[in-house]
Amino acid sequence: MNTEHCQFRTLVGWPARVTYIEAGIILGFPGHDIPVLVSRGLLRPLGRPGQNSTKYFATAELLELRHDVKWLARATDAVQERWRLKNRKKGNPACIRDGRTSRSNQPFEDRARSLTASRPTRVTPAL
Repeated sequence: MNTEHCQFRTLVGWPARVTYIEAGIILGFPGHDIPVLVSRGLLRPLGRPGQNSTKYFATAELLELRHDVKWLARATDAVQERWRLKNRKKGNPACIRDGRTSRSNQPFEDRARSLTASRPTRVTPAL
């Protein structure tokens, strides 16, 4: 965390509006995840900013949202889904169709089944 973030967190009074980076600090998300929350409709910027303009967020709303457990769960799911889809588009083999991740690009049950099938069975000599 850089010194600017530390200084922002130690402010006695919060500013009435904050940028997306400061909104991320308040909510506990990285700044680059805030546009994902805006695009999913989970967070609304103040006014009607243009597509390429700086977006500001109401601090009062952010402070309420940071205590809403259901909203935090939805926001976390939205961010995770966004990155999962983005990694899938890159062709990352860790992303598979049913949402599970594995190094072998195979569901866990299939890997376990193939491992047990490939093990030699132990033969005990008859006495």
